[in-house]
Amino acid sequence: MNEYEMEDDFAYVERPNKSQQKREIQALLALGKELAKLDLIALEQMALPAELLQALRDVQTMKHGAEKRQFKLICKLLRQFDSSSLQETMDLLHRKKALQDKQFHRTERWRDRLLHEDASAVTEFMAAYPEADAGQIRRLIRNAKREEHQNRPPKSARALFRLLRDAIAHAEDEA
Repeated sequence: MNEYEMEDDFAYVERPNKSQQKREIQALLALGKELAKLDLIALEQMALPAELLQALRDVQTMKHGAEKRQFKLICKLLRQFDSSSLQETMDLLHRKKALQDKQFHRTERWRDRLLHEDASAVTEFMAAYPEADAGQIRRLIRNAKREEHQNRPPKSARALFRLLRDAIAHAEDEA
């Protein structure tokens, strides 16, 4: 084999792209940090390898310097594990949380409208959610306004929120 043939053999060997490797490591680090924020029950339900699960448990109790080293270990363990399915699970959790936040804010807006606007707000709510108990809603609005005027704890406003949340969730389940 001469010198030129040897060069041809190595001409097609691709060197790993260091920038791409760094991006992948940063993505794994971000995934590791998201996993570390989850509670123990959620982590155990993900069927993670025992060593990775233990590393995630440990990092939740560490301070800055040790935490940084622990995240390097978590990245190493994530590289050995199929992290694509884990990323899909995390994306699903994020979508679920976003939906819950959206429902929570919708309920808050309805409660605030019912407490601070006139009776037309109750009519609009009942048109949108006919399964709700209008009498109970009106009673809770009246009591919440009285509690606010007397500087008492907002017990009725909280009860109104729960009632609205249940009515909205019931309507969305049927839809």
